[in-house]
Amino acid sequence: MAQSQPHPQSLDRSLDTVERLPRRDTGLLPEVVDDGAPLAALTAGGARKQRSLWGDAWRRLLRNKLAVVGLVIVTTFIFLAALAPVLAPYGQSEVVHYRLTRLSPSWTWPLGLDQNGRDIFSRLLYGARVSLVVGVLAQGLVLLIGVPIGAIAGYYGGKTDNFLMRMVDVIYAIPQLLLVLIFLNMFGPGLTNIFIAIGLVGWVTEARLVRGQFMSLREQEYVNAARVAGGSGWYIMLRHLLPNSLTPIIVALTFGIPTAIFTEAALSYVGVGIMPPQASWGQMVGQASQSGYVQSDPHMLLFPVLAIGLTMLGFTFLGDGLRDALDVRGNDV
Repeated sequence: MAQSQPHPQSLDRSLDTVERLPRRDTGLLPEVVDDGAPLAALTAGGARKQRSLWGDAWRRLLRNKLAVVGLVIVTTFIFLAALAPVLAPYGQSEVVHYRLTRLSPSWTWPLGLDQNGRDIFSRLLYGARVSLVVGVLAQGLVLLIGVPIGAIAGYYGGKTDNFLMRMVDVIYAIPQLLLVLIFLNMFGPGLTNIFIAIGLVGWVTEARLVRGQFMSLREQEYVNAARVAGGSGWYIMLRHLLPNSLTPIIVALTFGIPTAIFTEAALSYVGVGIMPPQASWGQMVGQASQSGYVQSDPHMLLFPVLAIGLTMLGFTFLGDGLRDALDVRGNDV
């Protein structure tokens, strides 16, 4: 029996009914859909730009007012230290006049003169260079020592971890400032010896931090996949584990810089750090703390103390802001 064919008029009425049905909103431009443009043309112009971790962290950092204040303080001191030879009206050991000693702040000398007739403002600028150089170079040495030791201990574990961590515990049990003093008494004071001493005794905290991060990441699926693919231990540590541990390392580095600055100031205060005539904030505080100066000439002590305090406060605010901004659980911008 032959199958009946649909009548042409019925097909026309069905097509008209389909055309009158409401179309679903696809979110695409009507003219693009009607013209049949390829999808690549749509995504090239209308797709949302992909956001990165560092871009989101920067936006969250700018939303933190205290972090912005810390960033401004740190940037200002870096700028002043870099341009100290240009901005300073006098040299770091230049005597304005031997009769103008302990002169109070005035329009000519905004921060006054010290007990030797030297401009305090100029010495503060040159002292900023010493403090920032010591802080940055010491933390660089801390990273060079602490990160590899912590990475090896955290990734391999076992006897390697036990040996390295017991060594870390021994060094950690001795006060850091005492070890730095012993090192300087053996090799002498000076800028180079100071940051080397701080770096050689300050890496234990960084090593513990990196070890903990690597121990928590080494059992992740992407690490197991890298092992199955034949990746060596050093390749996995450098390619996978270290990039995923950068957030706590950067935060610890930011907090370590003011610690190194304070250590240098303490060493210069007791006379075993930066030696005259080179300017240092700690050295200026130590000289201004002599008997009689605090009561009669407080400006000699006030300004270097403010410089140390502001620098440490700026790095602390910035470190807190970076810790919150780099947290992947933070709120999206």
